[in-house]
Amino acid sequence: MSEILSPLKWNDEKLWLLDQRKLPAQEVWLCYDDYREVARAIRDMVVRGAPAIGCAAAFGYALGIRQGAPPAQVLATLRATRPTAVNLFWALERVARAADPVAEAIAIWQDDIDRCLRIGRHGAALMPAAGTVLTHCNAGALATGGYGTALGVIRAARAAGKRLEVLADETRPFLQGARLTAWELARDGIPVTIITDNMAGALMARGEVQAVVVGADRIAANGDTANKIGTYTLAVLAREHEIPFYVAAPLSTVDLATSTGADIPIEERDPREVTHVGAARLAPEGVGVRNPAFDVTPARFIRAIITEAGVAEPPFVQTLARLFPS
Repeated sequence: MSEILSPLKWNDEKLWLLDQRKLPAQEVWLCYDDYREVARAIRDMVVRGAPAIGCAAAFGYALGIRQGAPPAQVLATLRATRPTAVNLFWALERVARAADPVAEAIAIWQDDIDRCLRIGRHGAALMPAAGTVLTHCNAGALATGGYGTALGVIRAARAAGKRLEVLADETRPFLQGARLTAWELARDGIPVTIITDNMAGALMARGEVQAVVVGADRIAANGDTANKIGTYTLAVLAREHEIPFYVAAPLSTVDLATSTGADIPIEERDPREVTHVGAARLAPEGVGVRNPAFDVTPARFIRAIITEAGVAEPPFVQTLARLFPS
């Protein structure tokens, strides 16, 4: 595990988070010993990505209990941070049942890395022997306990000898693809090229994309998938150009209690993420701004959903449910 990049660590009874807002220019680790500060870190995207949010929240709960805060108050504070990512709620429910919250948080973190490794192995078989895979946002080590979901599939395919290159959407407005995915892949020596979000269709039409693989923040029982805004557009384009579109996510991201994507809450974030880059304002004062952080891709556009328990194919309402332990 020491060789696997992870966005968090537990040292000296404190949670340390790699500040993803600073990447790629700086690698800054921030230290937390207060659950309220962990909640703020999740909300402000010091840590982001559904599985990583779940891991951080579990440690936040453990810190809160150690502080002597009422469990219900700790849970309410952490649950209110990011409404779309179901891993947050899954991890909090798990750690809240534990007799030793710190040990359980560590187990959730280590378990997530193991899940990602298994997702990678299952997904590698679906990747082409050679070619270019397009991904969106960051579904790599930084978005998980370590190794990654969508990028875990690519890493595993490369390790199996497949000659893959990656196109990384920049992922406006927070630029997770340009800042984080490109940083991760370059760090691992995997060929990566950044494109703006509106270039994907043109490159697909030119035959330059052989597969699309993305992560997920919540998957409904029927396979509808919420992921970073722009994912739906990619799925429609992939369908038009007959390119397989895959979703890679742990079963903790699958929400069988949510029937369809229409029931998934979509977070609206600060308009400043759209109107500014850093301190520089790009848009005129007083204009309206929409900033939904996620969109929902209908299940009919998804070739397969890759999990640690295996690969689900349509009809997802049946195949996803079968992957859960009975």
